[in-house]
Amino acid sequence: MSSVLTIRGGIPLSGKVTVRGAKNLVPKAMVAALLGNEPSRLRNVPEIQDVDIVTSLLQLHGVAVERDAATGDLTLDPTNAKTAKVADIDAHAGDSRIPILLCGPLIHSIGEAFIPDLGGCRIGDRPIDYHLDVLRQFGAVVDKRPGGISISAPRGLRGAKITLPYPSVGATEQVLLTATRAEGVTELKGAAIEPEIMDLVAVLQKMGAIIAVLNDRTIRIEGVRELGGYTHRALSDRNEAASWASAALATHGDIFVEGASQRDMVTFLNVYRKLGGGLSIEDEGIRFFHPGGKLSPLVLETDVHPGFMTDWQQPLVVALTQAEGVSIVHETVYENRFGFTEALGRMGATIQLHRECLGSVPCRFGQRNFLHSAVISGATPLHGADFDVPDLRGGFSHLIAALAADGVSRATGVGVIRRGYEYFTEKLGALGADFDLEEGQ
Repeated sequence: MSSVLTIRGGIPLSGKVTVRGAKNLVPKAMVAALLGNEPSRLRNVPEIQDVDIVTSLLQLHGVAVERDAATGDLTLDPTNAKTAKVADIDAHAGDSRIPILLCGPLIHSIGEAFIPDLGGCRIGDRPIDYHLDVLRQFGAVVDKRPGGISISAPRGLRGAKITLPYPSVGATEQVLLTATRAEGVTELKGAAIEPEIMDLVAVLQKMGAIIAVLNDRTIRIEGVRELGGYTHRALSDRNEAASWASAALATHGDIFVEGASQRDMVTFLNVYRKLGGGLSIEDEGIRFFHPGGKLSPLVLETDVHPGFMTDWQQPLVVALTQAEGVSIVHETVYENRFGFTEALGRMGATIQLHRECLGSVPCRFGQRNFLHSAVISGATPLHGADFDVPDLRGGFSHLIAALAADGVSRATGVGVIRRGYEYFTEKLGALGADFDLEEGQ
């Protein structure tokens, strides 16, 4: 039985929440610990499901993991790394896409890797071909088997010249985690340069890696024979911060997001101001609030960093339903990211989806006839409705809409939100939301 969250909306969210380490960095930094020959310590780690999954996978491979939920400190000791049983690994099939990033570190540390079928949010095509192509270029042998993929490198992993057709975050992480201990030099062109990528580079450099980030999305890695451990404080989660910012705007609220970083959210903050949102930047975080009056419509396109993040799009769309006039959002990263708008329509939003590119940014997925542009007409009053959480960001966006709506909404499948939002029901309570949570069996 799924958990059911009953929300009585129409109450402005007001108060303070704290965001800790980024979901898009912490699990990858945990995987990086496998490359070392001594323990590592990661700080500012959130209590989210993705951290639980990677912890279990690392423990299956002999990594000792100690976790202090109160302080957010995580200690990882890889000195007894070993091959895990296929059946044990397979038990995690479908839980996360992180396991594919274990390949390089596992080959370096124990000589082989087995990766189960990959899960994650169903928001569009996320092919692992990039990852497998990258590993093959390093000299890995990929053997697809029922239920997963076996990967080895009989002659060891060697540096390579790699060009990505799209600045994929996952493929860039794969190169970094594989190249640091590969023999020779690796040159990666077309790399992703998101803040979380730069933080992973910082982690690997602390371990002893030699990595240069050059112009034009080029990263050069000189392989080393051994790496040590690291002590690192993870950068804060800019996606969670933007979600709470959107919630403040949609509910006419006032939320101080402790831990939010201006440096990593510059593009979002500019759009937030253009929409009419109020913000105040302080050393400890950022205050997001509805200043009163009307919100302004806008035209928005998602893009890779330093553009407007695709993960920011869904929560902000809820706020756009409350802007006076017509807004246009062109999604260029994931082709099925607007599936969440069906529930918003049942809540009273006026959103039309189009297959045409209503913008100029090239789409990652090309001209393949997807509903990837949205025209949002507002302002429209929202009313309560029942919905099932479709994915991480879309699910949180549904919650924002329910909190902004008049009447009662019931959400099922809210466990998905725990993949990336730490203590989200406790935070809702601290902000004054009126809700009940009935946990499933």
